[in-house]
Amino acid sequence: MTQARHRAAVAALADPAAWPESGFWTQVRVLAARSLRTAFGDRRLVFFGLLQPVVLLLLFSQVFSGVGALPGVAAYQGYVNFLVPATLVNIAMTTAMSSGAGLLAEIYGGFTGRLRCLPISLFSVLVARTLADSARLGVQLVVTAVASVVFLGFRPAGGVLGLGLALVLTLVVGWCLSWVFVAITTWLRKAETLQAASFVVMFPLMFSSSAYMPLDTMPAWVRAVSAVNPLTYAIDATRALALARPIGWSVATALVIAAVAAVAGSTLAARTFRNRG
Repeated sequence: MTQARHRAAVAALADPAAWPESGFWTQVRVLAARSLRTAFGDRRLVFFGLLQPVVLLLLFSQVFSGVGALPGVAAYQGYVNFLVPATLVNIAMTTAMSSGAGLLAEIYGGFTGRLRCLPISLFSVLVARTLADSARLGVQLVVTAVASVVFLGFRPAGGVLGLGLALVLTLVVGWCLSWVFVAITTWLRKAETLQAASFVVMFPLMFSSSAYMPLDTMPAWVRAVSAVNPLTYAIDATRALALARPIGWSVATALVIAAVAAVAGSTLAARTFRNRG
């Protein structure tokens, strides 16, 4: 039944009569709604997608619980308080990577090929993909934050407002990062190469940041890498907002880096997607 609905939706979107003099944002709205129906149409996929970050957070909080005794973490009154904001950013990173995978599936499935025959902006296809995945990310972030409070004892010192701002910041960072992976997808266009490139980008960024360990405990060369790692600034900003710690320039720096990534990624993605077909 789900596949039949999907085919019907594709056929409806591929009908030129469905796009009479449509504006850019109308195209984005229709395409994003289709992506959201696909993402939330399979209840099992939704369940495991929401469960995965909670399970990973549970495992990391238990395996690395001894880190909570380190001087750089003890001030957070529990390793889970140190870990949860970083996990939110890592969820955003993972979801951003899935934006590229989702676009690649649409390319090889022939959906984007059909859209090229219609009087619509190809850039709206990319915008719709990133916005739909950001909506999915928002649900994941809220579920993970609530589960952390209820089941893991996470206590955001910043209260509901601080945690809410942290979630909004993470959502913005995730949307900006999705443009990077969309750009990689339009450039590489092969599933195996995309997977390898995403691994090379994602895991070094995650583990060379301040996500799991305080920077003072890392080797000097890792600290040097962390100083130029954009995820470090996003994680520090999220921690500052959620845990009511000094913000300084962390939020502004994270937003500037994310904006630069979004502009560069969207520019490259739009150009490559239009030229390569």
